[in-house]
Amino acid sequence: MEIEQPKYPQPATVDPIDAEFWKLCQDGVLRFQQCSSCGTWRFLPRYMCAKCSSPDYEWKASSGRGRIFSWTVTYQPFHPAFAGDVPYIAAVVELEEGVRMATRLLDCDPEAVTLDMPVALVFKDIGDGFKLPCFKPATK
Repeated sequence: MEIEQPKYPQPATVDPIDAEFWKLCQDGVLRFQQCSSCGTWRFLPRYMCAKCSSPDYEWKASSGRGRIFSWTVTYQPFHPAFAGDVPYIAAVVELEEGVRMATRLLDCDPEAVTLDMPVALVFKDIGDGFKLPCFKPATK
């Protein structure tokens, strides 16, 4: 009898604007809202600009490049699907566009992470064809 591996939880898409963000990730390109009035990048997705209050925006592709802003190493799986991943690195990446994004850092020894370490976007398939934006150390 084979034991079925628990599935990774997928992000909740209760709000239509959040659902649009995750839908756009599924083609393997990370996109953020950019205010059509003042040019400010928005993340988390929202209905109006935090800088100028404009409701107008476009979804624009991110460069996918950034730096480690903060991180922690997790040794205890908080969901059964993560049991095979520990230890794993939960990080906040500051992207070239200026937004900061909570994410996972993949393909990196937990002892090798440093502040301002350059990272590059990679998508992790977490099952059912769902792609989650993650990062890995950037190659030079």
